[in-house]
Amino acid sequence: MTTFVDRVELHVAAGSGGHGCASVHREKFKPLGGPDGGNGGRGGDVLLVVDQSITTLLDYHHKPHRSATNGKPGEGGNRSGKDGQDLILPVPDGTVVLDKAGNVLADLVGHGTSYVAAEGGRGGLGNAALASARRKAPGFALLGVPGGLQEIVLELKTVADVALVGYPSAGKSSLISVLSAAKPKIADYPFTTLVPNLGVVTAGETVYTIADVPGLIPGASQGKGLGLEFLRHVERCSVLVHVLDTATLESERDPVTDLDIIEEELKQYGGLGNRPRIVVLNKIDVPDGKDLAEMVRPDLEARGYRVFEVSAVAHMGLKELSFALAEMVGQARAAKPKEEATRIVIRPKAVDDTGFTVVQEEDGLFRVRGEKPERWVRQTDFNNDEAVGYLADRLNRLGVEASLMKAGARSGDGVAIGPEENAVVFDWEPTVMAGAEMLGRRGEDHRLEAPRPAAQRRRDKEAERDEAEKEYNDFKPF
Repeated sequence: MTTFVDRVELHVAAGSGGHGCASVHREKFKPLGGPDGGNGGRGGDVLLVVDQSITTLLDYHHKPHRSATNGKPGEGGNRSGKDGQDLILPVPDGTVVLDKAGNVLADLVGHGTSYVAAEGGRGGLGNAALASARRKAPGFALLGVPGGLQEIVLELKTVADVALVGYPSAGKSSLISVLSAAKPKIADYPFTTLVPNLGVVTAGETVYTIADVPGLIPGASQGKGLGLEFLRHVERCSVLVHVLDTATLESERDPVTDLDIIEEELKQYGGLGNRPRIVVLNKIDVPDGKDLAEMVRPDLEARGYRVFEVSAVAHMGLKELSFALAEMVGQARAAKPKEEATRIVIRPKAVDDTGFTVVQEEDGLFRVRGEKPERWVRQTDFNNDEAVGYLADRLNRLGVEASLMKAGARSGDGVAIGPEENAVVFDWEPTVMAGAEMLGRRGEDHRLEAPRPAAQRRRDKEAERDEAEKEYNDFKPF
């Protein structure tokens, strides 16, 4: 049964925003008391949060689909819908978040570090929030925005100060068990260790963590054995310890050759060339092991390695090794730059950034892309003519209509708002004040006002038409 997982694919869905409510206040003797539709609630986010009590991604291996809750719709009486509840997913310290293409989205190190994997959708505005001096009684409300959908990959890279690397059965598990309180599985056959083991070591005033990485063999960096699966756990370690078996029963192996092979695999994996290294000659309690250690030690020291002869079984040489590692860890910590206070980076938009783009495609279709236009389209109820007219006016005020004219769009040309797989497509009719001729002054309920004389209404309508024609002629590219 699988008990340790350090890489999973996770499918997360944030909650969708609740729809706004279109409602009119009614009470005795006041049948039309004005709009009172409430706003929809916001959808819940999906957050990844580092929890140091979590050591594996096993839970997400079994349940890779996670969803936050949706926001509730608004109600009459100016009652807003309840926000959706955020979904908090605890992950181990050292979790890296990647997209499907392998790009790093976040590196989560440190208890409480969080990342929003999927953002909840906005709640739609009710007609009370849409009311204005010009639009006193909107007969529509905005829809909630769907929550974000993401497919991400979680990779765990163990956060430790020291990594023990070496051939299978070199004694790494035995060594970590006597240096710390860790209780890894120990046996006399290769690949006993199938998961990285972590232990905490105290040497004087220094406390550091040590990781036992599963055994490496030639070709590990290309996927042989277990090396490729667990080499990533070496990346964050400050010190590398080569554990060499001086009592191996394999005639074609010796400590120096083992060291060269493991160093080559680390080189092929990359990014570990600047880590300080020491060599541990293990199993010197065996007579042949002691003799071999004394034989190869001068050669290793000539290469610049600090060499320690130990026996995990007989507890020989462990104190010297422990304090030497504490010294190296202290030096590595001192060399790291001090963490600066969190900085807020402000990136103002360019003065000519409209927030959207208009591109004519090969088939003649004009495609509009941008965060605001695409969100507004998703919030529009296309079964309500007034809501469609409101969308058209918003797009016009943003400058979409003027940009279409500059791009060469003509009456009847196809226009798509949004990506190819999820776009709203329509035949464009330039009106400058979009929908004005069809709906007049949308959202004004004249039953709430004193009636205007017929002559005044006629003059107002003519003035609006003249103003719309003038604005259209100013933008007309021909």
